Amino acid sequence: MKPYQIAMGIALAVAGGLVVFGDNSPAGDIAEPVARSRSAASTAPAAVAAAPAPRADKDAKPQAEVAILRLTPRAMLVGESGEATFASGEGVFQGQNWNPPPPPPPPVSNAPPPAPVAPPMPFTVIGKAVADGAWEVYLARGDKTYVVKNQTVIDGTYRVDKIAPPLMSVTYLPLNQVQQINIGVLD
Repeated sequence: MKPYQIAMGIALAVAGGLVVFGDNSPAGDIAEPVARSRSAASTAPAAVAAAPAPRADKDAKPQAEVAILRLTPRAMLVGESGEATFASGEGVFQGQNWNPPPPPPPPVSNAPPPAPVAPPMPFTVIGKAVADGAWEVYLARGDKTYVVKNQTVIDGTYRVDKIAPPLMSVTYLPLNQVQQINIGVLD
């Protein structure tokens, strides 16, 4: 046998000896319940008057007198039929909602909605060149390439108004809003 197994066996033997031969008498401060009859209930005021004063511990602190209350009858908790359910909200089966309250609704504003705004420019500038004294700008969107000059309409949505490096002015036709694209400085 290993030493820890021997130590565990000795500890088990000591614990068994304490169970069998240990002090089983109740402590003096524990009170046992008393069964009372109906006749004792009528003499209860006299018994209370004759009750001893509250006891004091070793530290001379008085203990409060403990009162044992009657149990609430089951009929008061779940009703006469005894068929209360969790959903009915009766007696001991009252529901408890642990979910946080919903957020308050957003305040209703009487302000008019904001004006619509043109979407960001969907084109990428590939380059620019001067052809016959007029600027041409090469734009890309997806896999399409556009060569635009002044007053060119792109897909019926954008119109090029002015090309003057480093900027190009474009009008978003559905809202008639002017946007600018940086096309770079003169080469």
